[in-house]
Amino acid sequence: MKTLLILRHAKSDWDEPGVADHDRTLSGRGKRDAPRAGQHLRTAQMVPDLILCSSAKRARRTAKMVAEASGYEGEVALKDELYLAGAETYIEVLQKVPDACKSVMVVGHNPGLEELLVALTGEAEHLPTAALARVALPIAHWRDISEEVDGKLVDIWRPKEGE
Repeated sequence: MKTLLILRHAKSDWDEPGVADHDRTLSGRGKRDAPRAGQHLRTAQMVPDLILCSSAKRARRTAKMVAEASGYEGEVALKDELYLAGAETYIEVLQKVPDACKSVMVVGHNPGLEELLVALTGEAEHLPTAALARVALPIAHWRDISEEVDGKLVDIWRPKEGE
């Protein structure tokens, strides 16, 4: 059994005209919500073995803040291919994860993360910014993750509900 944590980046800042989408940073709300997601991981004893993150600035910042607040001690692995990726790309990246990792968190963007959740569990759920979904996967090896896997959505933490 493997666990996949799906984290949408925290709220980004749209106030800087002319900034490329890839380079947008976090808003004030995003800077508050990201550490709260990390604290939730720590409290629920769900700190992952590995964090895979989109290369977008808002995703990197979210991952860093979540990692610090959760007590995660590994490196955050940046993946250019996860920037605005679809479910298939997330699955391809996850298939390369070492089996020693029991729990992996991906940090990225919608609609790809919501598509990934549907692909792995059959459940359509809205993932607002900084939302965290936990999926149990009935696989022994990451290479076996696919859309045919009958994963189970264990829970979703959303910042507005997670007080």
